[in-house]
Amino acid sequence: MNNPSDLLLYVWREACRHVHIEESVSSIGDVLLQRMSLDGLIIRTIDFEKSRIKTVASAFRNKTDESIEVSASFNQQHSGKIMEWLHSSEIIHIKPDTQHSIIHRTLFPEWLDGGAMAGPLLTENSPHGIIIIYTENNRRLLLDHKIILKDLLEPFRIALNNDQRLEEMKILKEAAEADKESLLFRLGRAEIGDMVIGANKGLKTVMERVKLVANSDLPVLILGETGSGKEVVAREIHQQSPRHRGPFIRVNCGAIPSELIDSELFGHQKGSFTGAIETRLGWFERADGGTLFLDEVGELPLAAQVRLLRVLQDGTFERVGGGKPIHVDVRIVAATHKDLPGMVSQSKFREDLWYRLAVFPIYLPPIRDRKEDIPDLARHFTVKASQRFGVPQKALGDEGLSRLLNYEWPGNVRELATVIERATILSKGIELDIDTALGIQPRTNSSSTSSTLNFEKRDLDSFPTLDKAMKKHIEEALKLCKGRVEGVFGAAEILDINPHTLRGRMRKLGIDWKEFRPY
Repeated sequence: MNNPSDLLLYVWREACRHVHIEESVSSIGDVLLQRMSLDGLIIRTIDFEKSRIKTVASAFRNKTDESIEVSASFNQQHSGKIMEWLHSSEIIHIKPDTQHSIIHRTLFPEWLDGGAMAGPLLTENSPHGIIIIYTENNRRLLLDHKIILKDLLEPFRIALNNDQRLEEMKILKEAAEADKESLLFRLGRAEIGDMVIGANKGLKTVMERVKLVANSDLPVLILGETGSGKEVVAREIHQQSPRHRGPFIRVNCGAIPSELIDSELFGHQKGSFTGAIETRLGWFERADGGTLFLDEVGELPLAAQVRLLRVLQDGTFERVGGGKPIHVDVRIVAATHKDLPGMVSQSKFREDLWYRLAVFPIYLPPIRDRKEDIPDLARHFTVKASQRFGVPQKALGDEGLSRLLNYEWPGNVRELATVIERATILSKGIELDIDTALGIQPRTNSSSTSSTLNFEKRDLDSFPTLDKAMKKHIEEALKLCKGRVEGVFGAAEILDINPHTLRGRMRKLGIDWKEFRPY
């Protein structure tokens, strides 16, 4: 192992040159194994939430990547000791034919039977990592190996951190694309920049107010019924503003459990509460330089309202468990279907926050008050429904359009989109079957001069609500997992949902995990 400084310089250069950890290990591996007389180099990550340890990159002298296990589980009881080791920068050395602690054996692959050393790679965010070097044929690692491995911790920590940041960006990009596609479908538009349907008709006054306020940084409060398109208007404000290149973050304040609202909005410091194993950025920090859309702001608890008021006043806040003020440049757009002035009079919403949010209110009329937009909306939803379901596009006949215009639309634009989707599926001819989609009974009296919208009770009874369907699905997962909510083989893992979010929905739906335990 001559010229260790040259070797370390090479490792640093290659670790910083690549963004994927596999590429870094691949380029470094051959030189490192030869110069240090090693048989293998392994990078593993530790996911404490799922109690999994996973091999993410490796280089071998006489072994192929296919011959090793990819991941394994570990006992949650060992998490504390593993985390303590990660913070210690201690090099673990295991020798052939020697008994070692369970913690040590947890960190190393089961197939490894030679001499090995492991060092911790403590990254900025979870999962954290381990670097392992090993030898075969009972060859022992020396003090020189330990010294060099200690020097390798920092470049490999940076390489792993770069890899994780790239993965986070990929996830955020995919989520943004999915959010964009969902929005475009609801709008019936091909691109975000397309004109909002109704902008020159029923929404003309609304769009004029959007244009007036978009270039400023004033908070905006959008008032309107559920399903009337408040998010559409919020996004339009963002798109027309100088912040349009920044992030647009939507937060449904009514969907976050009250005990997690501060953590979600403002983030938390590592160790600030049980389960906070890492520092987490809140929605305000993620929206820095852009727009934060607080949907259903009337659902915010009073304690969170106080912290929101501070952000609106001076642009600063503190993470949960943190003592350092954080400054952000975020434009607030809020929305609600509730009577906020009435809530203020009942002390359910802070009066000072109301005045801060309502600097520039925009009232979004329900679709029954702008029926001139219904034909355009219906035709756009027809095109999107045919594309979504892969069926020929149906025509919207005069009688069907008349039905749509005479309906009161309690669910607004969202209900209209659903009806068009249902009509697309149910229609057997070339025209949309609007009557069946609306649940209108066939008229038996030809002399009837007016049509009434009567839903078949048996159809409604047989079709479960969204909450009922969700409750049944969660209960089936809990039954399969024997009441286990999180961790390996837990319901959260099966349903691919954050355990905190799942517990919040279980509380809302009245689901008790204890009922599914076999003992």
